[in-house]
Amino acid sequence: MYEKTFPNKRFKISLEFLEKHLSKSETILDLGVENPFSKIMIKNGYTVKNTNGEDLDIDQSALQNENYTTVTAFEIFEHLLNPFTVLQNVKSDKIFISIPLRLWFSPAYRSKTDMWDRHYHEFEDWQLNWLLEKTGFTIVDYVKFTHPTRKIGFRPLLRYFINRYYLVYAERK
Repeated sequence: MYEKTFPNKRFKISLEFLEKHLSKSETILDLGVENPFSKIMIKNGYTVKNTNGEDLDIDQSALQNENYTTVTAFEIFEHLLNPFTVLQNVKSDKIFISIPLRLWFSPAYRSKTDMWDRHYHEFEDWQLNWLLEKTGFTIVDYVKFTHPTRKIGFRPLLRYFINRYYLVYAERK
């Protein structure tokens, strides 16, 4: 997944945001298989369980059967056809979600070789906010940030100035 690039900036901002809002005594259910960021969370003192690669659009049993106090969904919701159902099945009152924002100058990402590495949704911030609101969550804090690249061109230049990621901490009351 990260053969050519490693998202150091995104991981740094995500970890700082998590540490700002979440005690190390919490148990995290991280949606998606074990990944570099779940390993970073563990290395930094968090207790993290991952889902097992099941299709969360169809099977939300992990959300119902695991013991956890917080859910993290870093770069997951854009791959789901129905994130609404996933959010309905979250049994914790705390959730951290990061998503790539829809960019007007770039089409939705779609790998031609990996069926799981495709974006069904690329959200605008208001769409994720609405989704959270409709499933009973209230946004406590958020941050938006850019994703500069070391390429030359018009789109790489825009990536220095236009926010690419939206990271949210929300609670259900």
